[in-house]
Amino acid sequence: MKILELYDLEHTLAKDYLSHFTYPWEALKGIKDFIYRLGATLGDDYAEIQPGVWAHKTAKIFPSAYIGAPCIIGENTEIRHCAFIRGSALIGDNCVVGNSTELKNVILFDNVQVPHYNYVGDSILGYKSHMGAGAVTSNVKSDKTLVTVNKEIETGLKKMGAMLGDYVEVGCNSVLNPGTVVGRHSNVYPTSCVRGYVPENSIWKNSGEVVKKR
Repeated sequence: MKILELYDLEHTLAKDYLSHFTYPWEALKGIKDFIYRLGATLGDDYAEIQPGVWAHKTAKIFPSAYIGAPCIIGENTEIRHCAFIRGSALIGDNCVVGNSTELKNVILFDNVQVPHYNYVGDSILGYKSHMGAGAVTSNVKSDKTLVTVNKEIETGLKKMGAMLGDYVEVGCNSVLNPGTVVGRHSNVYPTSCVRGYVPENSIWKNSGEVVKKR
């Protein structure tokens, strides 16, 4: 569940920032301030398209998208029709943020796809991770108590969504409950309700059964 076990940090502008932490959820509180600091240092390949919003000059942003500050949008990334970026979002290179997808307080590594009707809040999505249509993160517990990971690790956070490792595939219409951590190269079946820790190279099945990939 540690950062270096989940992510290849060469695939994000947050490499130096994340390197200061052991667990990825420890980085959530500082994402907003980090993006403002990073944005001010970006080179000529980026333009500040509105106050606190920096986009690479190759990024494709549909005019119907809403982008709140602070936000950084990477090279060749698509922000599609009616995407809703509430702010505090670092979006890497070659990403897709799709129709009616909502982002808030997130880091998306390079090549992440959240292309259809997704909600991703207080979460970090690793390199080439993908959320199928309608898959969402739930970032607040129903009883409003602080989030724990795997019922063992106290985060001290009221809001925490999911930490998806590199190459994770989440099936359509799945819910990732608060504090979910999915290891590298793992898959989640469509319509799943996931909680706790899914080890790397595993499959979460509809019944909640977890099996190792062959």
